[in-house]
Amino acid sequence: MKKSITKDRLFWILQISGWVVFYLIYQLLYYREYLNDLSRMASIAASYVTGFAVSLTLRYLYKKLNYDIRSIPQILLIIIIASFLFANIWFWADIGLTYSVGAYSTVLENLNFSNYVSHIWSNTFVFVAWSSLYFGIKFWFDFQLQRNKTEQANALAQSAQLQMLRYQLNPHFLFNSLNSIRALVEEDKNRAKGMITELAEFLRYSLISKNYADVPFKDELDAMKHYLAIEQTRYEENLAVEYDIDPSAENYPVLSFLIHPIIENAIKYGMKTSSKPLRISISAKVIDDVFAVGICNSGRWIERESDENKNSGSTGTGLNNVRRRLENAFPEKHKLIIDKGESQVCVKIEIKN
Repeated sequence: MKKSITKDRLFWILQISGWVVFYLIYQLLYYREYLNDLSRMASIAASYVTGFAVSLTLRYLYKKLNYDIRSIPQILLIIIIASFLFANIWFWADIGLTYSVGAYSTVLENLNFSNYVSHIWSNTFVFVAWSSLYFGIKFWFDFQLQRNKTEQANALAQSAQLQMLRYQLNPHFLFNSLNSIRALVEEDKNRAKGMITELAEFLRYSLISKNYADVPFKDELDAMKHYLAIEQTRYEENLAVEYDIDPSAENYPVLSFLIHPIIENAIKYGMKTSSKPLRISISAKVIDDVFAVGICNSGRWIERESDENKNSGSTGTGLNNVRRRLENAFPEKHKLIIDKGESQVCVKIEIKN
């Protein structure tokens, strides 16, 4: 509705101001000597008021035609034919109006075939220009509307994808966390309380971040620290985590839950292939407007199609989600690099500002 109102307002502004300016220019260029002749000035003004009214009828016709199914050449042909027909309507309507009120008519003056052709040619040119401006504005607004719809669709797609990511939050993680908490309640109530706090903070982030397309990397990292604290409580001395975060990277906007699937995979497959303790390192920095974050884990890469990976129940969903979200949010401005070493796997993301 807002777009429609804005378009109508712009039409009337251009319609009124355009015809007024056109009349004044025509009056000054061709009838300057009659500026003191009120009868002639009124006659010329009446002619342009008639053109103004005829153009509104032409607009009504254009609005009734369906242009979505027509090609550009067809639209141009419609403009030319309609402009010629309405040029004739303007011509005869102008004669009829001035004749009916008995006013002096510049159109009737020396009316002959040559004069008629000259007037029709001039009027046709006016309506072709008017129609071109009309369709130019119309298509510009349609383009803006379509672009807004596309941006909204992309935003909804990202939101839906993030929502799907939340729903895909490994149920084993929640199940194992709750089991660990239950076991700790009897053994160490303080550690159990700490684990509950970490789990609550992690889940709170997953709910809050849904309202934002992106978040400061610091918020994302804090949420991942809660997640890793839970995993460290579960695995105890078998999991060691290191951080190397440059202060310049902390406020960089990133997609929420962007690195969570990577960290989850690092723990899941690192525990299967690494000597203990599993070592995970998270680094982030900004160099020359390029944000770079890396997640490395000891162990080796497990190919998706391998028998070992099939037995592990992997679907490759995590990294595929990360890849799709990056392509959608940063087309042509990102890199996802996987470094498969013999004893270490690193996944690096680079985003260019």
